[in-house]
Amino acid sequence: MHEIEPSTLSLIGNTPLVRLTGFDTGSCELYLKLENQNPGGSIKDRMAVAMIEEAERKGELKPGDTIVEATAGNTGVGLALVAAIKSYRLILVIPDKMSSEKIAHARALGADIRLTRSDVKPGDPEYYQDMAARIAKETPRGYHINQFANPANPLAHEITTAPEIWRDMDHRVDAIVCGIGSGGTLTGLSNFFGRVQPDSEIILADPAGSSLAEYVRTGREVPSSSYAVEGIGGSCMPAIADLSRVRHAYSISDAESFLTARDLLKRTGIFAGPSSGTLLAAALRYCREQASAKRVVTFVCDSGAKYLSKMYNDYWMLDQGYLERTPTGTLGELIARRYEEGGVITVRPDDTLLSAFQRMRMADISQVPVMERGCCVGVLDESDLLLAVHNDAGKFHSPVRAAMTSRLETIAAGKSIDSVYEILNRGLVALVVEGDAFVGLITRSDLLSHLRRKLHQF
Repeated sequence: MHEIEPSTLSLIGNTPLVRLTGFDTGSCELYLKLENQNPGGSIKDRMAVAMIEEAERKGELKPGDTIVEATAGNTGVGLALVAAIKSYRLILVIPDKMSSEKIAHARALGADIRLTRSDVKPGDPEYYQDMAARIAKETPRGYHINQFANPANPLAHEITTAPEIWRDMDHRVDAIVCGIGSGGTLTGLSNFFGRVQPDSEIILADPAGSSLAEYVRTGREVPSSSYAVEGIGGSCMPAIADLSRVRHAYSISDAESFLTARDLLKRTGIFAGPSSGTLLAAALRYCREQASAKRVVTFVCDSGAKYLSKMYNDYWMLDQGYLERTPTGTLGELIARRYEEGGVITVRPDDTLLSAFQRMRMADISQVPVMERGCCVGVLDESDLLLAVHNDAGKFHSPVRAAMTSRLETIAAGKSIDSVYEILNRGLVALVVEGDAFVGLITRSDLLSHLRRKLHQF
């Protein structure tokens, strides 16, 4: 009979290890440790409980205190999980590029979320780590847990993660591919495997744009640039990161990270986040470069469920330029959401304004085409709605036809992209047609996304 666990916290760790199939790993065997199976959905659960319990043991954290931390999201979720169970107040400082799902998860667990800018460097008052330290000082009974310098972080991986890998791999591990967020995982693994198998290799997987891989390769500290992968990489080496056993480093682009994780789901059913895509892409490169067979381990760091609005959203991937469109120079190139493919949210003339408003909010859009018998007969936007109901909320029950704009500007899908500017400059939405068939809408946002994608070409 399987033993019943005493609490959620006892479910952290002892995650499964599976051999990767369906990918070209050269002469090597590649294994994935499924850290997405932790209760909070990521590897960060391990060090979250370890840091809090060590602070309690030392008397640094007492009932009624407020924990403060800077996080890319997953540490925040882990801390929120532990804080909720142990009844601590938690303030999280999160950069604004992080997925809405991670933020919502931490908030649902009771965390107080403070969003800050993701495009600033250390030393800037809005840099997330500096802001967290400041908030902790200004908060009565505030405790800055500081994963980036907390020795309980790497120790958690040295005494749990690494021994689990060693056990499940039957004491035969030739290489481990790891990223650096706070540096705890890599340091803990290095400490353990430096003792039990000193000839095993530690490989760094780093997002292209991060400066950490360059530091491993050359010893030079170079400025970082922007990247979209969350949770790993950075512009400076965390205080607890020990790179003394790191022998190789791979820089993986955002596109390769996202597409590799999506490929992992399609081929194996393993639902992983973007940093896992970075690690897997680096591990596959390493495996294919080996002249002899090796047993290699890497991580599924967190769950892809945290990125449904981003990496697993085809429209987001297209808008960001990570999925390629065939360049045509025509308006058809700008339309990611095509009506005939069911990609356009629409309303009918006889729908109520309330129904239209709810559909717009659900899809996070500011205007919808009004369709009747397959034809676009109008457009309803937020301005139309506000004008219709601002004096009488009861008019939410009025039909869409009473508020929609019927003055439409249609343009053929085969027209050049430049031809749409004149319509948009008049404050209108361009309705794109192929013959008599409605294809989709083009807004200023669509055009801006198209122009931003051109940056990838330079």
